[in-house]
Amino acid sequence: MRSVANRKLFNVVLAIAVLGAATAARAQVDFPSRRVHVVLPYPAGGIVDIVTRIVTDRLSADWGQPIVVEPKPGANGNLAWNQVSRAEPDGYTWTFISPALIANPRMQPSIKWNEESFVPIGGVVWAPSVLVVNPSVPTSTVAEFIAHAKKNPGVLNWVNPGIGTSQHLNTAIFINATKVDMVAVPYRGQPAGILDLLADRSQFMIASPGLVAEHISAGTLKPLAILGTRRSPLLPAVPTMTEAGYPEINVVAWYGYAAPRGTPPAVVDKIVAAFNAALKDAGVRAALEKQHLQVMDPLSSAELAALVASDVEKYAKVIRDANIRLGE
Repeated sequence: MRSVANRKLFNVVLAIAVLGAATAARAQVDFPSRRVHVVLPYPAGGIVDIVTRIVTDRLSADWGQPIVVEPKPGANGNLAWNQVSRAEPDGYTWTFISPALIANPRMQPSIKWNEESFVPIGGVVWAPSVLVVNPSVPTSTVAEFIAHAKKNPGVLNWVNPGIGTSQHLNTAIFINATKVDMVAVPYRGQPAGILDLLADRSQFMIASPGLVAEHISAGTLKPLAILGTRRSPLLPAVPTMTEAGYPEINVVAWYGYAAPRGTPPAVVDKIVAAFNAALKDAGVRAALEKQHLQVMDPLSSAELAALVASDVEKYAKVIRDANIRLGE
């Protein structure tokens, strides 16, 4: 009797396990069956918010499910990243990722998460920058600028639009690689720094092309090179840093999205495929390029993870060497 009872119990447990596995598999195949929540680390109306809505509007239309975008700025982006790192890993909670995701835990060791707390689900755009100087600086190329800065140590000021921003970190990489001695001047964002650059209170800046293209056309700022995978359509005559002879300094910011670590691979693959399909849409591409961004070629989750890993090496080194820290 006991063996019969045990056999019946085993059969019940097996049936429940099979049913549970089938239900989980079906849920993955049917994803998404409800709304998706995207938590952004930056304010509404900014470039990250704009890019996110361009892409998620397309995804929402393709899936027939709402995608709710919630800007949650604060603590240098850490509020949003902390929330999503702790979210249920079911594919329904996403966040924005960029080199800042890599930098923050290394600038603020008390943070309890890092890039390994997330799984990449979509690479979207490259965000190029341009090296610009005030016209008072008697140089027209990167090589000439480096030589001039070395002849005048501690004389030139450079714009730092915020601790841990890509412009800050990429300038630190530039300074470390070239061994020039310039004075950092802190600003609250790029626009304030550009005003001082125009007034010659600062002389050097790594800036977003869309913010300085008009000044370059007017001759009130002088471009040296693009940090980008290719030349900017806004500044087609300006070479990339690689073309200028400094490939090791051609560090390019990028925008992507991630879900909590542990999200089922089948769900990750479905989201990645949806992002890549959206980026083929002519309207999506045009809207992103209007923001002076360069649309990425299709990337798998593993390829985007490899990009993150390569940037970990670059940014961890410069943060350590330059002793860059966020307030605890």
